[in-house]
Amino acid sequence: MARIKYYYDTETCKYERVKTRTSDVVLNALGLLSLTVAMAVGLLILYSNYFESPKELILQNEVKELEFYYDKMTKEVESLSSILENVEHRDDNIYRVVLGAEPIEKSIRHAGVGGVDRYAELKEKDFSRKEIVLSLNEKVDQLRRKIYIESKSQDEVVLLAEKKEKLYAAIPAIQPISNKQLVAIASGFGWRTHPIYKVKKMHTGIDFAASIGTPIYATADGTVAVAEVKFSGYGKMVEIDHGFGYRTRYAHMHDFKVHLGQSVKRGDLIGFVGNTGLSTAPHLHYEVFIKGVQVDPVHYFYNDLSAAEYEKVLELSSIENQSLGM
Repeated sequence: MARIKYYYDTETCKYERVKTRTSDVVLNALGLLSLTVAMAVGLLILYSNYFESPKELILQNEVKELEFYYDKMTKEVESLSSILENVEHRDDNIYRVVLGAEPIEKSIRHAGVGGVDRYAELKEKDFSRKEIVLSLNEKVDQLRRKIYIESKSQDEVVLLAEKKEKLYAAIPAIQPISNKQLVAIASGFGWRTHPIYKVKKMHTGIDFAASIGTPIYATADGTVAVAEVKFSGYGKMVEIDHGFGYRTRYAHMHDFKVHLGQSVKRGDLIGFVGNTGLSTAPHLHYEVFIKGVQVDPVHYFYNDLSAAEYEKVLELSSIENQSLGM
């Protein structure tokens, strides 16, 4: 129930009842409402400035979590880049050097990712930490490209290694006759006296003196290209094509144990020492060809001889004596 108010009228000397107008009530109510609203807004501003809302707290925690994972991923990318650089260094300075290949140019390894602006769509988006996301994407793309280049390089290194292994197997690196069964090196590569014509002629191989039936071995992996029998010249003779430009010839044989087109390995038995063709004594005439040119075989006897034995072979082969055959 509303309280009734009175005031003392001095003219009438009576208490008169206070009459409240509607406008006064409205004004008072509006003033009170305005004050309440002003206080509420003030409190809200004060709260928002000094206190964070639950939603803001959640967003801030998400941002901190994203920053944590960004830092973690950046460190992982940098760590992988460091490991990859180590692999690239070994690839260029060890593997390729050993295999005789040129290192990959740095301009190729560190080239940027090609194409139109790959991040145009990302740049158009409006969000915070855009630079961080762009930077991480660029690092990942660069790492991906370097890994791709290195994987291709490793494929090439594997092929080079396989080819190099085949090359080593193709080099005639042993004597065709074992030292234990060798009588002597009768004549070496160079100008020698011909056994029949008694004139100086170019002797294109080495004559290994040995008894008839002494085993003859293939000096490298290859394929039998010639296996023929003649009553003059080289007599019974075998030629092996080793690939990579290498070819060997075994002449004046008593017999051969291989056939045309047969594949042989270094050290395989291919025949026996004989005295066939234009020959004056039992021996093996052995030749080495490189790209069709006859070279001194003595320079290839390094796989099964000690240093002292090799020096002795060099000494004997350099003596200008008479050859045992053509």
